Amino acid sequence: MKGITFLNAGDQVEQFLLIKQTTKGVTTAGKPFLTLIFQDRSGEIEAKLWDAGDEEEKRFQPQTIVKVAGEIHNYRGKNQLRLKQIRPASATDNVQMGEFLETAPLSKDEMTEELTQYIFEMKNPVIQRITRHLVKKYQKAFLEFPAATKNHHEFVSGLAYHVVSMLKIAKSLTELYPNLNKDLLYAGVILHDMGKVKELSGAVSATYTLEGNLLGHISIMVNEIAEAAKELEVEGEEVLMLQHMILSHHGKAEWGSPKPPMLREAEILHYIDNLDAKMIMMDRVIQRTKPGEFTERVFALENRTFYRPHLYDDPFEDA
Repeated sequence: MKGITFLNAGDQVEQFLLIKQTTKGVTTAGKPFLTLIFQDRSGEIEAKLWDAGDEEEKRFQPQTIVKVAGEIHNYRGKNQLRLKQIRPASATDNVQMGEFLETAPLSKDEMTEELTQYIFEMKNPVIQRITRHLVKKYQKAFLEFPAATKNHHEFVSGLAYHVVSMLKIAKSLTELYPNLNKDLLYAGVILHDMGKVKELSGAVSATYTLEGNLLGHISIMVNEIAEAAKELEVEGEEVLMLQHMILSHHGKAEWGSPKPPMLREAEILHYIDNLDAKMIMMDRVIQRTKPGEFTERVFALENRTFYRPHLYDDPFEDA
């Protein structure tokens, strides 16, 4: 069966899906409805459940497996599922949540090995100890959480996969620009989004926690670095440099960065983060687009569309 994101307008749907997100709404006529985000291993799709009251809201909560019937239609350049029928899955349906979860293409063991190797290569004892301490402290969540609730790496283990991909880019850049401080750059990559283990609610159907909404992952991680330095009884310029890497990695104030990059390594970190996130976003929409056609608009990429040339036939198998 084709993944939900590989279906085209007009295709009929009758399959099990996992509810990732539920949002209440009211029509202009005052009638309640639910916006449902469904997912399977291929990605996610939006649907509306009209005339949905309190009972429907209770039945169709996030992390509920449902059987749906309907049709794919295109709305403002993006596919949606027009629901005809929906019901929660029962025990006799014999379906498990794991069947619908998109996961990173690397295993947790592979990513742990990569992270360990980069930390091992660090020569500065302060940077290495703080990084190792925080990775150990949050290792389980760090290896399971997504990197975001939407847009990029929003799948199980997406956070660690994002970091491992960025480390590979960082390593290449330190070879091209040998004056970069490897320790500071590697540590910045590993720690820059680690605050998301507190900002987000979990590995599946992630939402923002109270701490996430009020503080955000940047502030959370700056505090974590300070606390780690205190626990390890280390001090010095390195602690401030690590905190600056976190504070500046979004690049600009309008992008949520409390400080602009003021170190070469901070500037590089911002570009690596941006590059990896954007490539994942582009790859995902291009993968579900036929050769010779344009993708749907990607809001997070300035609402642009992207062309899939026939040159991409081999790298992007729809299997």
